[in-house]
Amino acid sequence: MKKIECVIMDWAGTAVDYGCFAPVAAFIESFRSIGAPVTAEETRAHMGLTKIEEVRALFAIGHVGAAFREKHGRDYGEADVQECYKRFQECLSGTLESYSEPIPGVVDVISRLREQGVKVGSTTGYTTEMMQTVIPAAAKRGYVIDNCETSDGLPGGRPKPYMIYRNMCKLNIADTKAVVKVGDTISDICEGKNAGVWSVGVILGSNELALTEEEVKAMPADELKRRMTDVRYRMYAAGADFVIDEISELPMLIDSIEKRND
Repeated sequence: MKKIECVIMDWAGTAVDYGCFAPVAAFIESFRSIGAPVTAEETRAHMGLTKIEEVRALFAIGHVGAAFREKHGRDYGEADVQECYKRFQECLSGTLESYSEPIPGVVDVISRLREQGVKVGSTTGYTTEMMQTVIPAAAKRGYVIDNCETSDGLPGGRPKPYMIYRNMCKLNIADTKAVVKVGDTISDICEGKNAGVWSVGVILGSNELALTEEEVKAMPADELKRRMTDVRYRMYAAGADFVIDEISELPMLIDSIEKRND
């Protein structure tokens, strides 16, 4: 049996921030402030990218560019992208700590994996500066990882594989098939596939499901099942090797992957 040596976790929507709401709110506010509003659905469609790349993707939406043109009398340029990104960072910075609560089950799962000798890395669409707030805030709440990589200083973020590779270097993992990448966005799935590691999607708490914990609990069972099924199909269509309902299923899935690695 070939052992899984490392799990690489995403952050918002996978490990912390149930439903991935912190960046959504900041994107909406920053684009509203420049007179080119975006919807929550539009922000979520690009979630998982580096935040500057998501700003560019949102500007590229037809009605966003048109609204900017009507408001400012000209087409947007790179300076406008950078200004909106600056506003996004300002909006986000004041909320990151409060959105660093671990998703239910995550702390226990990581504890169980550590007991089995599994290392815990992480990748994120946040910058290093943003993670300087998130990492200690999550640690105070019991969620501690061995390594965190951002796209800073790399050729690119998701869906490119470089953050995963740098985790493998830092944690001394030589075999991609000894690594499981866990994430809640389509970009996470693609990042894992591009790196050649096991790519796992998680539904509850995810950006793709886009529900608060309270909304999940209150939703009729048949409607919740329908929405979860839709997310599952999207993740598999993106290339996920496995999709789990919730993070508590991860240790059992790893046992199954190790048997496949024989």
